[in-house]
Amino acid sequence: MQTLIILGSIMMFLAVALGAFGAHALKRKLSADMIKIYETGVQYHLIHGLGLIIMGLLADRLEQTSLVLLAGWLLFAGIILFSGSLYVLSITGVRKLGAITPLGGVAFLAGWVTLLITAL
Repeated sequence: MQTLIILGSIMMFLAVALGAFGAHALKRKLSADMIKIYETGVQYHLIHGLGLIIMGLLADRLEQTSLVLLAGWLLFAGIILFSGSLYVLSITGVRKLGAITPLGGVAFLAGWVTLLITAL
């Protein structure tokens, strides 16, 4: 589906931009622990941005297009919740935001399981 490819491309652009921002602008401002948290956010952002693009390409090949779309939206939600919470946590130091991160992880898992079910 074109929507997932567009969304995945936007997510990849943002992941690269945020990764560069972290490497250049935040390296001197954040502690090593906070940089590691930020980098984890970027890593998952990149991986799942690619996942969105892959799902967009697969949507035309699998019978259950609506389930592929659901899987893609779950990955997108995971990026926002998981990576987004890690970005904000690392920059602000507000540890309570870490409670949101697992919700993003669950969204990632649900997206991949939805794709698995679709393929089966």
